Amino acid sequence: MFKTLLAVCSVLTMAPVAALAAPDPVVLEGGVKLEKSVVENGVAKPVLVEPKVVVPGDRLLFTTRYANKGTQGVSNFVVTNPLPAAVRLAPEGAAGLQVSVDGGKSWGTLASLTVAEGTGRRPARADDVTHVRWTIPAIAPGGTGTVEYHAIVR
Repeated sequence: MFKTLLAVCSVLTMAPVAALAAPDPVVLEGGVKLEKSVVENGVAKPVLVEPKVVVPGDRLLFTTRYANKGTQGVSNFVVTNPLPAAVRLAPEGAAGLQVSVDGGKSWGTLASLTVAEGTGRRPARADDVTHVRWTIPAIAPGGTGTVEYHAIVR
């Protein structure tokens, strides 16, 4: 099982990052870090490390860096990230994200979405999320930035 999770983590670091209607000058780079807590002088502090081995319950931070390499500004740039099947969205960060629970067909805040269950529907939960998305209003020439989400290994 640990070997499987290590292999999954290796794939996660190379996970594709999709940009919808991506203008050519914008370059995307995805990354993932393992969130750990270390104790220094009796005080716990969070640190981010390379994910060599991950196990269920580990917290990961997924990032997508964007850079406008062009000479013109870019407006309303959309970055869409599918969540790897081996992770679930961390619930505490889900409220402020645009998410999909149906493979990217429909979007909204987690609180506004529902999923089929039995013969009815129930409110969507963080572990139902299949994709996250951000719309970056403007990226100036030479401009850069980062979008991110927290996830938990299933």
